[in-house]
Amino acid sequence: MSDTQAPGARAQAKFVHITPMKARRVVDLIRGMQVNQALNVLKFAPQAASETVYKVFASVVANVEHNNQLHDKEKLFVSEAFVDEGPTAKRFRPRAQGRAYRIRKRTSHITVAVELRERTR
Repeated sequence: MSDTQAPGARAQAKFVHITPMKARRVVDLIRGMQVNQALNVLKFAPQAASETVYKVFASVVANVEHNNQLHDKEKLFVSEAFVDEGPTAKRFRPRAQGRAYRIRKRTSHITVAVELRERTR
């Protein structure tokens, strides 16, 4: 990477107790959006994962404001947002006739990054 890279920041939440598939539905909504617009989308999204993604996104905005002294949110865009699969805890549920069914409690690693760029409208 060169020194001319656009200033930005990233935040990550690891081992979040939500399935990656559910979290990806929310993250796909904000990818490429302007920061204020993405915050509003996450605030009012009906999915349960939107609260966790909102917290990670608010953290990355605070990181870029504090570390890079960038206070103009109009020029900040979501450069990357993705969800990786974390470790899966395996539990067993008793069933009829002495059988046991496996319950998978999945976790996620949520990563969001923003960068400074000019509006392209």
